[in-house]
Amino acid sequence: MVKLKKNAYFGANIRTTMVFLYNWGIKLLHGLARLSAFFGNGKTRKWLRGQASVFPALENMPSRPRKAIWFHFASLGEFEQGRPVLERIKENHPGQAVVVSFFSPSGYEIRKNYPLADLVTYLPLDTPGNARRFIELVQPSCAIFTKYEYWFHFYRELKRQEIPLFVISAIFRKEQVFFRWYGGFFRKILACVTRFFVQTDESRQLLASIGFSNSQVSGDTRYDRVYENSLMPQSFPEIARFAAGSHCLVAGSTWPQEEEMLARYLQRGQGWKYIIAPHEVTEEHLRAVLARFGKDAVRYSEWINNSSMPAPAVLVIDRIGMLSSIYRYGEIALVGGGFGKGIHNILEPAVFGMPVLFGPRYKKFSEAHQLIEAGCAFPVTNFEEFARKLQLLQSDEDLRRKAAEAAQNVITQNKGATSLILESIGFSSAAGKKS
Repeated sequence: MVKLKKNAYFGANIRTTMVFLYNWGIKLLHGLARLSAFFGNGKTRKWLRGQASVFPALENMPSRPRKAIWFHFASLGEFEQGRPVLERIKENHPGQAVVVSFFSPSGYEIRKNYPLADLVTYLPLDTPGNARRFIELVQPSCAIFTKYEYWFHFYRELKRQEIPLFVISAIFRKEQVFFRWYGGFFRKILACVTRFFVQTDESRQLLASIGFSNSQVSGDTRYDRVYENSLMPQSFPEIARFAAGSHCLVAGSTWPQEEEMLARYLQRGQGWKYIIAPHEVTEEHLRAVLARFGKDAVRYSEWINNSSMPAPAVLVIDRIGMLSSIYRYGEIALVGGGFGKGIHNILEPAVFGMPVLFGPRYKKFSEAHQLIEAGCAFPVTNFEEFARKLQLLQSDEDLRRKAAEAAQNVITQNKGATSLILESIGFSSAAGKKS
């Protein structure tokens, strides 16, 4: 009996310590952001301004949305991933209020005027007071988080107010802190989730191994998103004019590593056209890309304003929001991020039947493994491997055709997660509206 009390005491003491450390971590994040902004980081400055504006904007709204569905996204990629669920709900229930929050400026700045949301805002810092105040102002009927973003105080406040919380397109890996012996505090965060909709059976089994049976394998809603986009892509006549009469490679969401490899490859005098859509569309980075490719490259904004200009070898996209539809004009894709933190969206080119090249950091992305196994994705670790694989794809039309068919089959076989999620949470049709 004494032992049980002792364990309970130490357990409570550890939890208190972890909450204390977590709160200090949040304060440290804010302090580092202020320091970064002081030294000229524009993205961080936008984030700090956004943080400061959340509650004044909410409190001064003429009519705040009530009983809204609250969608939270880390950034733009997660928004596109969860977008099919949001848009299907609005399609089935046009009068349903929706609140969208972002953690990152890259998501907020691009989607702050998203027409299907009654409110688009930053997520305030995860403190007890902010969580309570935000949820009391928004008064969500339920909350839907996409893929990840596990915020202790927001999750706990949702649970305290008995507001359902769903995590969609979730993915778990055994090396995550939730599955470590010291991960008790973080498992407490997971305990606030009403239901997990996971991408893979491995994720379901991992959750079950730590006592969570409230999960189901629904797949990844990104497959639905890219499939929908492929049915009604944007049309860019100037890009069609650029690619006309030539084979074309589209390099999307590139970082300097991919741009350097491509520039070296072009020195071999290949006859293809190349479209480059950098991940960072800042003036500084665009100048660096143009300098790297020299006289062979021209900006998209310059190309569309000069119809008499001879077609260059390289077209550099200097606008945002175009990439997912630009892929339709290419035959091979190079997707960035694989030499950094991880690959960007490789499903966007795959849906248009494009073999995809990317760097070595793809292990955490189940879609990469599926496309590799199907024979339509080609990871590379260095320039020599990149040049060899790209040369093979460019020279072998039959290989490109087989890879294209395989890529589209992977998309077709994996779409449908949106319908499974909506059916489970009660928003699958107008008649089935969740009360």
